[in-house]
Amino acid sequence: MARKKTPQDGGAKKVSNPNVMGLRAQVLEQPITETLEVNYMPYAMSVIVSRAIPEIDGFKPSHRKLLYTMYQMHLLGSSRTKSANVVGATMKLNPHGDAAIYDTMVRLSRGYGALLHPLVDSKGNFGKVYSRDMAWAASRYTEVRLDPICQELFRDIDQDAVDFVPNYDGKLQEPTLLPTTFPNVLVAANQGIAVGMASNLCGFNLAEVCDAAIARMRDPEADLLAILKAPDFSTGGQLLYDGAALAEIYRTGRGSVKLRAKWRYVKGENLIEIYEIPYSTTVEAILDKVAELVKSGKIREIADMRDETGLDGLKLAIDLKRGTDPDKLMTKLFQLTPLQDTFSCNFNILIAGMPRVMGVGEILDEWIAWRMDGVRRRTYYVCKKKEEKLHLLKGLKRILLDIDKAIRIIRETEEEAEVVPNLIIGFGIDQVQAEYVADIRLRNINKEYILKRIEEVGTLEEEIADLRDLINSPKRIQQVMAGELENVKKKYSVPRRTEIVYEYQLSQEGEEDARQAPDYPVHIFISKDGYFKKITPQSLRMSGDQKYKEGDGPFLQWEGNNRDELLVFTDHQQCYKTRLSDFDDSKASVLGDYLPTKLGMEPEEKFLWACDPGDYSAHLLFFYANGKAARVELSAYQTQTRRKKLTGALSDKAPLVSALVLQEDMEVAVGSTEGRCVVFHTASLTPKTTRSTQGVNVMTLKPKYQLEWARPLADTHIVNPARYRARSLPIAGALLQEEDRGETQMSLL
Repeated sequence: MARKKTPQDGGAKKVSNPNVMGLRAQVLEQPITETLEVNYMPYAMSVIVSRAIPEIDGFKPSHRKLLYTMYQMHLLGSSRTKSANVVGATMKLNPHGDAAIYDTMVRLSRGYGALLHPLVDSKGNFGKVYSRDMAWAASRYTEVRLDPICQELFRDIDQDAVDFVPNYDGKLQEPTLLPTTFPNVLVAANQGIAVGMASNLCGFNLAEVCDAAIARMRDPEADLLAILKAPDFSTGGQLLYDGAALAEIYRTGRGSVKLRAKWRYVKGENLIEIYEIPYSTTVEAILDKVAELVKSGKIREIADMRDETGLDGLKLAIDLKRGTDPDKLMTKLFQLTPLQDTFSCNFNILIAGMPRVMGVGEILDEWIAWRMDGVRRRTYYVCKKKEEKLHLLKGLKRILLDIDKAIRIIRETEEEAEVVPNLIIGFGIDQVQAEYVADIRLRNINKEYILKRIEEVGTLEEEIADLRDLINSPKRIQQVMAGELENVKKKYSVPRRTEIVYEYQLSQEGEEDARQAPDYPVHIFISKDGYFKKITPQSLRMSGDQKYKEGDGPFLQWEGNNRDELLVFTDHQQCYKTRLSDFDDSKASVLGDYLPTKLGMEPEEKFLWACDPGDYSAHLLFFYANGKAARVELSAYQTQTRRKKLTGALSDKAPLVSALVLQEDMEVAVGSTEGRCVVFHTASLTPKTTRSTQGVNVMTLKPKYQLEWARPLADTHIVNPARYRARSLPIAGALLQEEDRGETQMSLL
């Protein structure tokens, strides 16, 4: 017999609380896990599925309910009505209060300017997306109607293209999705914060999106980056093009793009005018940040800054002090203020009720599949209507054989209820056809009228056959969709607002700092444990032996310049980027800077190797313990931004044994723990742009052995290289002869 669950077992218990307003109250205690499951999880799912995350038509439920209400109010192609009327009517579908509904309307409006293609044609003060403090007028003062592009949202709404469900009280029907004829989900910018997840969709140019959808239907492997060039934002500005970052966004749906304000210098007045700003910031945020920088003394070139936004649009004016270089000032402002900002993409969309983060290609695939189903349903609806009409005309055709008989049957029938049954018996037609015949007006019961109607039978049969073929032909459905997309592009496309900047200097301040750093030769010494020393030639001549910690020793050494860059690789497959000028000059008698501490490496992260990238025109050779070698272009480590850390800098499939900077092709010798050696020419290795490439096998290893060292042939003691030279790779290699061993080879192990 099962015992009763006690509170100690996790069961609920009742606790009395006496004298609460003269009553005896009981509080029900329950485990937190049960509270989360019963109370919190339904709330979380409701926010995710029914509020915050947009669906494949590009709308959240609040958007959809508002637009459908306006459509039902006949505000598409008609005069405007007061916003308050729309808000009140929308509450029949969306009972969340008038303020929330009006806020939704504002964001969709032309006046607010948040969308590339506004869906609400507004009149009155609707605020501005680029202003934090500009409040919009109350709903009783503003007027709205649907924008003409909404024709593409509702074109198939009455032809069973989408499902309808009851509203919250069951008295009305509303669509689950709007049958958009173009991928609105990629055109209309959207943002939502749910429970445990969020969504942030940027907009793209309508013409480019339509072209991309057509290209995707014709070729699923089409290069989207060549068609859909970059995101487009309603506030304009400039987008700093980063092909790798955009490719990652298009592939995964996550990533960020850099946006920059547009400005011009008015020479006569010695001022700068900023007339377009990044979509992700506001005028007030920019003014506050500039004021803070001026007050702290970090910027001394500005005499005054003010907001001159008016009927002509946004304008921020910056008065310059005499002698100020506007280009240098704007470079500094881009670095220090939101005049240059980042838009983070998170393409999280509800697909069949489940949130999914998808790349652009996957979103287009989902939209194409969904839209194909909508076109198929619409076609089926039209086909059924034509079949019903054909059925009626075939009944009429039977009557044509003997019109007098039909008239006689109707005249001789005493009761009205018997007319239809008598026609069914007299002509062998069904009830629907008989009802149609019985309802024909007396003036139309003549041969001419009936013949004209019957002439439609042949045309209808051809149209029905064509529609049935369309329903069963995915290729034809896609052709219909492509035609619709071309029509949308022709009617509604507008020029791109956000300018794409391909050639730019994002890290001008960093480069300027590098140019300002002292220019003098230095000697670089790095120990095996990662201690770094930068020593001038004069100091080196006066120094004795290099100092190292016990168990440490020399590892890397080269001559360079104080302005040179430094790439540092670690065992976490990361590359830290810095400059030699960031290190203080040192002496041989000190240990030097410990790179993991100096560069802020992660706990347990260890130094492996470092190099001077120069102008990034050379290649890197990585040799791994599993016998593989990878040749990576140094340009793969070059970044437009002043990034200090790159992830995925090398392969994580095996430990790194050795690395070389390859200025030009040469012969390299590699050796294994078995004592075998292989000599090969680096020209046999194909350069890769992927930093984390695994490379190719250069040495065949037995299970208990691994690659131990790798060096340029000229730096080894091998006197008979022909013995070890490989004709093809991979190869086991030959055992090193005594005369070829020389000193112990240096490795990273």
